[in-house]
Amino acid sequence: MSEKKKDILEKGAVIQADYQTYAIVPHLPGGLCTPAILRNVADVAEKYKAAAIKLTGASRLAMVGLREEDLDNVWADLTLSPGAAVGLCVRSIKFCPGITFCRLGKQDAVGLGMKIDEKYHGVKTPSKLKIGISGCPNCCAESWLKDIGFIGTAKGWKIVVGGNAASKPMIAQVLAKDLSDDDALVLVEKVIEGYKKHTKPQRLGKLISEIGLEEFKKEAGISC
Repeated sequence: MSEKKKDILEKGAVIQADYQTYAIVPHLPGGLCTPAILRNVADVAEKYKAAAIKLTGASRLAMVGLREEDLDNVWADLTLSPGAAVGLCVRSIKFCPGITFCRLGKQDAVGLGMKIDEKYHGVKTPSKLKIGISGCPNCCAESWLKDIGFIGTAKGWKIVVGGNAASKPMIAQVLAKDLSDDDALVLVEKVIEGYKKHTKPQRLGKLISEIGLEEFKKEAGISC
């Protein structure tokens, strides 16, 4: 990787279709933000003449069409850290309103999502890894299409693994059911650490399809 490209990536910037301007994605865990943050994002976008502000599928804000020479100042004015939008790491942790805001919620998707985001966002993995946390079976966080998905039920969390919505979509497989928040946090750590034992740059679902779910569980020390 060239020094220039490495520097640009460290600034949380992604080259755009014109190969001249960049997009940045500030880290807003779960898409939660305050009116003050939104006002500041709008002010910064206007100041540096961003082409657009895009609401992403990962519940984040992308500021599009920035000049390379402005990137440092944009980040300084935003006072936000870059989101893990590219690279071989834990990308977005997407979570729905859960019982915090939604009448249909069965489990605390916001509370669990914030804990997982704080611990794993940006953590290096063999390939990109996405996590979806849905507070009820309606799966608004698309948990069945995530590398690791959480689905809230009246009895606790159902955890599924191996999904993705890539060029060859895969539906996740059920790993465990009826878990408490604490047990779910223990299990997700085992899944991620088990995945990190493999160095081949492939999605978790592809790995599981190759070795089998039971073998993955054995390697990861998962007994459920």
